[in-house]
Amino acid sequence: MNTQYARLQMVNQQVRGWNVYDEEVLAMLRELPRERFVREGFESLAFADMALPIGHGEYMMTPTIEGRLLQALSLDGDEKVLEIGTGSGFMTACLARLADHVTSIDIYADFIDAASTRLSNEGISNVDLLQMDATRELPEGSFDAIAVTGSIQSFDPRLVEALSPHGRLFVVTGDSPAMQAKLIERTDAHDWQTMSLFETDLQPLVHGAVPPQFSF
Repeated sequence: MNTQYARLQMVNQQVRGWNVYDEEVLAMLRELPRERFVREGFESLAFADMALPIGHGEYMMTPTIEGRLLQALSLDGDEKVLEIGTGSGFMTACLARLADHVTSIDIYADFIDAASTRLSNEGISNVDLLQMDATRELPEGSFDAIAVTGSIQSFDPRLVEALSPHGRLFVVTGDSPAMQAKLIERTDAHDWQTMSLFETDLQPLVHGAVPPQFSF
């Protein structure tokens, strides 16, 4: 397989075709070798618009959702980013290429270990990887952007509280098969605004299906 050509086709026909027009995001996706982040044996499917299994019943997001997430966060290179759900490490790598620093957390230690190796192989060092259950705790501090890579049944207000002023959060909420991808911006210390981006169906975070706590 000509991986460079397949990656170019993925970006131009799938990602760009689903209303991703941010040239920095598109250029990064054309260069970053997604095939090196998929599970062994799935390399030939790395550029298909499908959710690929990565273990523990978890899946990578599709390339189109990855593109929409990155475009929505509108990173300009100096942000401190929190990623909830390291998974394969591919989105971690994308965020690290577009932001200043990424803190990525995952409940599974083997995901953290594998992602660490993949990121190191790509020369990506502006990342901290932590084993942590996001439904129970979050890293200390505030973040300019937060990407939640698995869905949650109902919105958790701790996510907005972890944002810096004017910080942006990408999150998918609701129940399968009709979930809503949302961009939430913290407008000041006690207020925020929400924009619905698109309807989707995304694998939930572990423990992400919890009783409603808060709604938008």
